[in-house]
Amino acid sequence: MPAMKLAGNFFLVGLMGAGKTTVGRALARRAGKTFYDSDHEIEARTGVRVATIFEIEGEERFRDRETSVIGDLVKLNDIVLATGGGAVLRQENRQLLRRHGTVIYLRAPIDDLLARTLHDKNRPLLQTADPRAKLEALFNERDPLYREVADLVIDTSQQNVNQLIIDLEHALADHLNGRAG
Repeated sequence: MPAMKLAGNFFLVGLMGAGKTTVGRALARRAGKTFYDSDHEIEARTGVRVATIFEIEGEERFRDRETSVIGDLVKLNDIVLATGGGAVLRQENRQLLRRHGTVIYLRAPIDDLLARTLHDKNRPLLQTADPRAKLEALFNERDPLYREVADLVIDTSQQNVNQLIIDLEHALADHLNGRAG
């Protein structure tokens, strides 16, 4: 099936492990847009991993860097941006995302998120004795914020990325054409 030509920027939000980077890359490729990942941009600008920034500077300073990067990226045209899972914590970020593009909340069950992130040592918030409890707490805190900012909510629990992208393209086309998404 040929890709649809979809106008504008698309911003992906959701918890770690929801598929923002995987889905974002595939969506950008099919839609002929440039893909960015805000965490990767922070790492490129600082020369260190996100986990190192968390360790040395703390979460608040990391969030400052994240807001700066998001502020720069949303001004670009024809992009797909995968944001960090906590980007929605700041109202400024939610406003930037809403103002400059279509926001897509990629949502997955806790079991899926845990399975996808369990062995990833680059998830500083999950370096805890009980990663499931931490994911559940993060979900409970952030789900309302993801829903607040999102134009579309997409379930990523299905594993077939290609079908997920086709479904997402149709949902985006409906949304952009003023139909319920």
